[in-house]
Amino acid sequence: MTVSGRIGLRVLAWTALALGVTLLAPSTGVQAAESHALAMHGEAALPAGFTHMPYANPDAPKGGRLVWGVLGTFDSLNPLIVRGLAVQQMRGFVVESLMARGNDEAFTLYGLLAKSVETDDARSYVTFRLDPRARFADGKPVTAEDVLFSWALLRDKGRPNHRQYYSKVAKAWATDALTVRFDFGGTNDRELPLILGLMPVLPRHAVDPATFEETTMTAPVGSGPYRVTSVRPGASVTLTRNPDYWGRDLPVNRGLWNFDEIRLDFYRESNSQFEAFKRGLYDFRVEHEPLRWHEGYDFAAAKNGEVIRDTIKPGMPQPSEYLVFNTRRPMFSDIRVRQALTLLFDFEWVNRNYFFGLYARAAGFFAGSELSAYARPADERERELLKPFADRIRPDILDGSYRLAVTDGSGRDRTTLRQALGLLSEAGYDLDGSVLRQRSTKTPLSFEILVTTRDQERIALAYQRDLKRAGIEASVRAVDPVQFDQRRLGYEFDMLQNRWDQSLSPGNEQSFYWGSQAADIPGTRNYMGAKEPAIDALIAALLEARERPAFVSAVRALDRALMSGFYAIPVFNVQEQWIARWNRIEIPAATALTGYLPEAWWQKPQAK
Repeated sequence: MTVSGRIGLRVLAWTALALGVTLLAPSTGVQAAESHALAMHGEAALPAGFTHMPYANPDAPKGGRLVWGVLGTFDSLNPLIVRGLAVQQMRGFVVESLMARGNDEAFTLYGLLAKSVETDDARSYVTFRLDPRARFADGKPVTAEDVLFSWALLRDKGRPNHRQYYSKVAKAWATDALTVRFDFGGTNDRELPLILGLMPVLPRHAVDPATFEETTMTAPVGSGPYRVTSVRPGASVTLTRNPDYWGRDLPVNRGLWNFDEIRLDFYRESNSQFEAFKRGLYDFRVEHEPLRWHEGYDFAAAKNGEVIRDTIKPGMPQPSEYLVFNTRRPMFSDIRVRQALTLLFDFEWVNRNYFFGLYARAAGFFAGSELSAYARPADERERELLKPFADRIRPDILDGSYRLAVTDGSGRDRTTLRQALGLLSEAGYDLDGSVLRQRSTKTPLSFEILVTTRDQERIALAYQRDLKRAGIEASVRAVDPVQFDQRRLGYEFDMLQNRWDQSLSPGNEQSFYWGSQAADIPGTRNYMGAKEPAIDALIAALLEARERPAFVSAVRALDRALMSGFYAIPVFNVQEQWIARWNRIEIPAATALTGYLPEAWWQKPQAK
């Protein structure tokens, strides 16, 4: 028997065992109308029969190559498992989902592998009908069996977020060869049909469940527009556009995936990555360092127009950077300590001296959007949601009067220092000369700040200076991106800098970010180790909301619970995206609500 034959038999046996259902079963329950799209709240913005996405140029020329400079490294091509450092671009470019995001809307999906979707008003089930044209890169059709296989595989062996989401399905079956239905068994989670719509679909015939959780440099077989054609471990991955891509003429794809080749080049250090860009070794970069954006683009190509700098203002909640307390550590278990350490961070000094005043700062996790609760009084719906947890929510956060401390920008603000020392005294700490010690044990208050970039190190060193004035000894440990990711995913740190990107439709991922269950599972993004019943209840409330106003209130209430926990020190909010590109790369006139999208770009045609 061939190797592929043995894998096929093993897959069939595992699928039957894992699913616990027959592949063909009669449909039950009240049916709803099929649709080309599914929105989290309200209706989809684009009608059936739309021709292309508003942010895509349907006449974009095909051809050429995009070289993408990536900071870090990789040891796996499978981004769907916990092990290893994977190439994230496998998703979308190589492996497709049932449906595709509309990047101009809060959370709406349009047909991709699934040509239509059906659900009821209660969102108690969802049915996907596959496009009969859909094919994997090896030419084999995408079937309902592949969808069921992918669901069961990721539920049992995938990343923690997939295991958490897909385990909510009570029953799944194929009603025919191209139709699959998921029933939710009364789960009050209105986002679940959309979560399943974004599920990556893997070929049952080409994946061995027994080895799925192992890191691999074997290229995945996907149904997407690109195939992996070359791999240099840790250095580069080349994707080549599939000339037989089944979905190239779909409305969701028209004007996208324009390059014949995309090469991902990996750099272990940010300065060398930038120097490579200046030499034209890769085509674009997303700039994250204000100093570099302000002063670093003075090289010849940037001055003469060969390098173009784009400033984009997305319509999403502003990405925010935080210094995160690992509350699993004893020194951060007392909220008064976390409050005091928040007071000691001098944003005004950092923003003026390092960032040229380009950043803003707000508490909370949805800055600059209607979802933010910061400086906004709670409405009646919020107050009702928060009533069972009244003792866990600060009154000034509830009424909107709470503000982050504003220093005099000198780096030696006496007012915030005095307030911080008062809180630390309440928490049992006293100054012993120039050292802050725990009153009962005489143990100094000290911790390590883990960093990986020059920008993070500068912020940490400035904060180290602020802490020293309060008698707190903070060491700054710089590690390479690989070690930083490993320690972050394993919660092996005291404090580190992190950024959470939020959408206008936060949902199940919020449990992955700060749900109690996620706190004890390595690989989640609950880096602070939050375990708060109020947070869990409010995540459930936002998932149950049927209309946008109720949803907004639930998210704001969640924001208040997170702010009240002082789990992280707000460092700054990013109000713009800074993109630098060589002028051989062209972009559409319209920008998506989510910001820049390399899949919508194309190479400038050569002059004839």
